[in-house]
Amino acid sequence: MSNEESQSGLDLPRRRVLQLFGAGSIAATAAACSKGGTSSKGDGKSGGASTTFTAGYPYDAPPKGNFNPLEGVLESVLNTLNGIGYLCDYVMLPGAMYLWKEQKYFNLIADESSSLSADGKTLTYKVRQGMTWTDGKAITAKDVYTTFLCGYVMLRPAFNYIDTFEQTDDMTVVFHIGTPAPIAQYYIFRDHIVPDAMFGTYAKTAEPLVKAKKPQTDKAVVALNKTLSAFKPTTVVSSGPFTLDTNTVTSNQLTLSKNDKCYFASKVQFDKVQLYQGETEAVTPLLLQKKIDYATHGFPVASEKEFVKKGFRIIRPPVYSGPAIYFSYDKVPEFSDKRARQALAYALDRDQNGTVGEGASGIGVKLMAGISDNVVPTWMSSADQAKLNKYERNTQKATELLTAVGWKKQGNKWHKPNGKEASYELLFPSDYADWSAAATNLASQLKAFGIDIILKGEQSVQWGNDLRDSKFTLSIGGWGSSSNPFPGDSFRQPLFVWNTPELVAPQKGIDFPLNQTTDIVGKVDLQKVVVAAGLGANTDALKANTTTAALAFNELLPVVPLWERYGNNPALPSAVAGYPPDGDPILSNSPYADNFTTILTFQGILKPA
Repeated sequence: MSNEESQSGLDLPRRRVLQLFGAGSIAATAAACSKGGTSSKGDGKSGGASTTFTAGYPYDAPPKGNFNPLEGVLESVLNTLNGIGYLCDYVMLPGAMYLWKEQKYFNLIADESSSLSADGKTLTYKVRQGMTWTDGKAITAKDVYTTFLCGYVMLRPAFNYIDTFEQTDDMTVVFHIGTPAPIAQYYIFRDHIVPDAMFGTYAKTAEPLVKAKKPQTDKAVVALNKTLSAFKPTTVVSSGPFTLDTNTVTSNQLTLSKNDKCYFASKVQFDKVQLYQGETEAVTPLLLQKKIDYATHGFPVASEKEFVKKGFRIIRPPVYSGPAIYFSYDKVPEFSDKRARQALAYALDRDQNGTVGEGASGIGVKLMAGISDNVVPTWMSSADQAKLNKYERNTQKATELLTAVGWKKQGNKWHKPNGKEASYELLFPSDYADWSAAATNLASQLKAFGIDIILKGEQSVQWGNDLRDSKFTLSIGGWGSSSNPFPGDSFRQPLFVWNTPELVAPQKGIDFPLNQTTDIVGKVDLQKVVVAAGLGANTDALKANTTTAALAFNELLPVVPLWERYGNNPALPSAVAGYPPDGDPILSNSPYADNFTTILTFQGILKPA
């Protein structure tokens, strides 16, 4: 089964991660277009010197999929063009991508003169001069304006922050941000720009609705959403260094061909990208046959070992998320006291659980802050980090906490405050191999501690439904977020996505009360705190809000994080050269948002071996 996504559950279903968000900014300059060099991977034609990058990713071929590049269409139509994941950036350029470690943008359609005002309320989006579509038309601000008019209708997340926007000249669109937040710039820059020549008619219909600030539930907006979702173009007009050859798309593979009209084409060292369709089971044998150079699936430890034997390097970028213990609080009132949840954190060996689940790519959570350990130093001062309880394994401390809240241990078994033996059903998604293994190990650890666990595996779709409907007692669920580099969404996943703020009644999810009293930050409204963790004119403004949220999460443990998943991306050095060594800043990028392979390709660093 595939771990092709981050298990975040925030924006997209796990088995179809579409890396549609992201950004980055060092100058990606390029001169005139030219072909790349030679490679051992030819195109099979006599005399051919084609340089081919081969990858694997699940997508839907027509008629289920289609070639509509507009983001948000996914919500109603499975979309082949965006469905090729991080490779969509090769075909349809966004404004920019993001370098997560350096916290700066890697500009693409938006040139380096684009800027955000000091108060965070005005983003001036300047289109790079000299860029063209594959049909020969210039890329201008009209394309950007059209993209966002349609994006409003398609419920793009940027419009949680954008107040108004207007095209001010042929190369400039100005966005007015009503709620300043660094993620607003990220969402704006990360949306793929679509051609006005293809979407202009729809944009003209959308424009009066946007200017009138019609709610996205308005009948006219909903109707246009359906119309845009039903649009199925038969050709692809590309801005990126590759274009999708629609005639090559089958249920098994497709081909991206070099687009020499792209501004960045001369930097790119490959002439073609061959993409094999499939989840983990399908691409594993292709990797072992060295037919695929690189993949982002989550592979079992045994497969990873075989890849290494075949000469693959395993790249382990942080995914910024992982599994956690979820509680259905209306069914387990004995865990309503934070000390009972803290006891579980002390009782468990999180490193062991991670190793069982994901091998070297499952790293036990150390800081328990609700955000990745990798980014805690970015958002919290050293003094505040020192306040975090690391919950290092201590069964004696766990015993003291449970005893303090009325639990009693009789022999080797814990009994709840009501006198009943502590025994729980643990729900988990059985088609997630890593989480399934983690659930089995968790059950073993808790049994050794004196709490019986009955495992209940379900297919991920049913698991998600049951989690939302509170049809569980304990469950494996997700913490963190892989979709963007800012901390707010990491808190949102357990507290909003699987809880009352973002569920529709009668769904309650974990049903965790968001008004809490803590020792460390006093009384706290977690709904306000989590929203605030994403707001501010700049990243410095985010730090104070994020610190409050992290300290509260660390004490309350509304869910108990187990481990963070790192990628185990096989890359074949004998086919592709240029991947940097472990520890390079670019490898801090989430592979499911601003994939480092894409950026390295645009920079001309990746090349045939």
